[in-house]
Amino acid sequence: MKIKYLYQQLASHVSVIIIAFLILSLLFSQFVERFVYENKIDELTSYGNNILHDLERSRGGGPQQVVLQEYGRVLAGRDIQYSLFDEESTIIYSTGRRGPIIELKNEEWEKIKSGQTVIVKQDFKRFDEGVTFALLPYFHNGQFIGGILLASPIKGSREFISQINQYLFNTVLIALGVALLLSWILSKFHVKRIKRIREATSLVAAGDYSIQIPSSNFDEIGELAGDFNKMVERLHISMEEIESLENRRRQFMADVSHELRTPLTTISGVIEGIRTDMIPEAEKDKGMQLASKETKRLIRLVNENLDYEKIRSNQVTLIKQEIQLIEVLEIIKDQLDILAEEKNNDIIVDVEQDVFIYADYDRLTQILINIAKNSIQFTENGKIILRGRAGSNETIIEIEDTGIGIDPEELEKIWGRFYKAMLSRTTNPYGEFGLGLSIVKQLVTMHHGKIEVASEKGKGTKFTMRFPLKES
Repeated sequence: MKIKYLYQQLASHVSVIIIAFLILSLLFSQFVERFVYENKIDELTSYGNNILHDLERSRGGGPQQVVLQEYGRVLAGRDIQYSLFDEESTIIYSTGRRGPIIELKNEEWEKIKSGQTVIVKQDFKRFDEGVTFALLPYFHNGQFIGGILLASPIKGSREFISQINQYLFNTVLIALGVALLLSWILSKFHVKRIKRIREATSLVAAGDYSIQIPSSNFDEIGELAGDFNKMVERLHISMEEIESLENRRRQFMADVSHELRTPLTTISGVIEGIRTDMIPEAEKDKGMQLASKETKRLIRLVNENLDYEKIRSNQVTLIKQEIQLIEVLEIIKDQLDILAEEKNNDIIVDVEQDVFIYADYDRLTQILINIAKNSIQFTENGKIILRGRAGSNETIIEIEDTGIGIDPEELEKIWGRFYKAMLSRTTNPYGEFGLGLSIVKQLVTMHHGKIEVASEKGKGTKFTMRFPLKES
């Protein structure tokens, strides 16, 4: 059975309030009743002691009858009756009647004979009406000579208690009404906030990640709203990344199709031309060289993607050794000089003879060639500086160019798989698929190193790599 949260809140609030008021009302009612009866008992006991004290003073010849009559008139005004009896329980004096007010029980008689005071808050059986009475012993010179009984009807006390209870009941009804109204308002407020979060959740489930709901630190619901907003914001960022990755994947597939189609078409054309003798004998050697060149390019394209997958899944084993850095940088310069000259660039090596690096030679060469080729591709009539130096427990390599630079908002994206900062970079001779820098970062990380890039549009780019030294 489904019960709305609003009704659950109302039921819980009202139940707590009702139970609390009932407990408080019962306790207060008991307290008032006890207080009234104890006051009545104190009053009866006080009058009884006063009467016995005055009687004791008048035993030396004073008018005891006068004392008893005077107290009788005073107590009659307070609706209190009393009787004085001797040691045989015979009535000596009684107000308002000649007979005894009450017949004493044996245990009550034994108690007053032993000097105890008998107190009864409510008695409905031995009187014409319910009364409260006090029975006090009367001793003279340490000898029991009788006692005095004072009784007062409880009708007035019960009316007072009933009136108090009626006030309490009315108070409970008023408080219940106010509590019901406040609980309704408070529950509606909380339910509205929860409903807003539920509606926002439905929108997120439907694919709307732009939704934001008001949040606060006032209570847990406000904090939940804040956490919800953070979650939606992260989902939005994740979905943008997924969409961006999907777009890159599509671009990658298009690049693959384009890059593979060209060499395959060339190879197929050369083979078909040779097979059908459409290529003259004098041109066959040139056609075979072209086919060979395109085949190598095709192998390089496939290997680049396979290489990335191996590196990404940690299937590559690094064979690290101490390498003289200037030797590596000079080899890189020799390999890329021809490519640099095509764009009228100069490659400059700036490193001391005693600088060593602890790395895998083949993978280090792959890292440096990849970055250097990128620098050559986006630099014309400029310089590419291969710089190395020893740092604190590390070797630092910098590859700096004076090329076109990279937009600041694209700097963090260049490490992504399939990413190409500009459409003009689709002709990258090494990173045809946009995998080059992604491979670079993976390889540097495998060396437990760090790589950073700084660039200024129109002034150039600098890659900085830090490789830790071999631990002693």
